[in-house]
Amino acid sequence: MRKALFLRVPLLLVLFLVLTPGRTQEFNAKVQVIAPQIQSTPKRIWQSLETAITQLMNTRRFTNYNYTQTERLDVNLLLTINEQPSADRFKGTLQVSYSRPVYGTDYLSPVMDILDQNVEFQFLENTQIEFSPDRFTNNLASIVGFYAYFLLGVDADTFKSMGGSEFYNIAQQVVNNAQNTSEPGWKAFEDQKNRYWLLDNQQQAVFRPLREFLYNYHINGMDILAKDPSTARKNMLAAIDKLKTVHQAKPASYNMQVVFNAKGNELVEVFKPADPADKTKLINTVSVIDPGNIARYQNLMRSN
Repeated sequence: MRKALFLRVPLLLVLFLVLTPGRTQEFNAKVQVIAPQIQSTPKRIWQSLETAITQLMNTRRFTNYNYTQTERLDVNLLLTINEQPSADRFKGTLQVSYSRPVYGTDYLSPVMDILDQNVEFQFLENTQIEFSPDRFTNNLASIVGFYAYFLLGVDADTFKSMGGSEFYNIAQQVVNNAQNTSEPGWKAFEDQKNRYWLLDNQQQAVFRPLREFLYNYHINGMDILAKDPSTARKNMLAAIDKLKTVHQAKPASYNMQVVFNAKGNELVEVFKPADPADKTKLINTVSVIDPGNIARYQNLMRSN
């Protein structure tokens, strides 16, 4: 396991592991490209696009850190092409989901579920996607690179309190470099649910409890759930309760939505065996911070 393991071993061993050669890239990404509304384009175009995105995510080194095969981030990318204005231009949506391993188990805990509805780009069949965080080359490269660094930041936040800042800073470079493009998703005035706000929110002081939630929920909750379920649930409840301040300052924020889109079903399963008092406390909290999914949580009170 990534940083969770590092937190449990001496510093010299960490340095040995980091400096040991033979490590692999950061991501274990599964990419799917579909175009249900476009019948005239040969399927090989979508396969070529799928291959290019997969190669960028899984073969490029995004950091100077070394990851073993088992430490790579598990990410799913679903690119849905809805329009093809020209032979090499495409419009659609991108669903980005990331799951984190739970210590001592083979379970992957869903952390983020993002639906980007502002995806426009050019792509030529059988070409590689070249990405650099230092400059804008093309929109597809910047979109994929942005999510790579954003998820590296989220992942780091789940293993170390506020640990993702260095990766968010690089994602900010990607956003800054894209400000002059005509393609959507990068600017503050366009939409409250785009890449600009996803990153900006994550870095604002008012969202610090959300980043602390990512750490406490996983390290002091999911990672000890199998060993001490009662303590784990109480720690998770405490972490969730602190999100009320985020909701009060930024109601219905994009970042809270993408977290609870991922976490909702897991919370129901984790708290099914909980005592009624803990179930009630959870429902009272999520009814405030995630009201759109309250029916899902209320099923807890009917479970044993």
